[in-house]
Amino acid sequence: MAPSKVDQHQLFQTYKGKFKALADELRLKIMYELNQRGQVCVCDLTDIVGLSQSKLSYHLRILLDANLIQQEKIGTWNYYRLNETEVKNLLSEELCCIFYPNSP
Repeated sequence: MAPSKVDQHQLFQTYKGKFKALADELRLKIMYELNQRGQVCVCDLTDIVGLSQSKLSYHLRILLDANLIQQEKIGTWNYYRLNETEVKNLLSEELCCIFYPNSP
């Protein structure tokens, strides 16, 4: 069953945000490092990717808004990790289902 025009528009907007978040080399580097290291404190991530905390926060917010990473507050520090489910969905058949909804 194909999504309605309203649902389709919302779905397109969701994927637009995800791909926009992925269309930046620094954000890809952040995601790569999170994938390699697991959960990382923002204080360590600044050194790992070589960004000031304010610039890093900007990129983290975009990734969070796109649901590509997850955040957990432990004490006074924020820790980030890759949202593996969401990333794997982008790399799987899920996106194909939008364009080919009646395919077996």
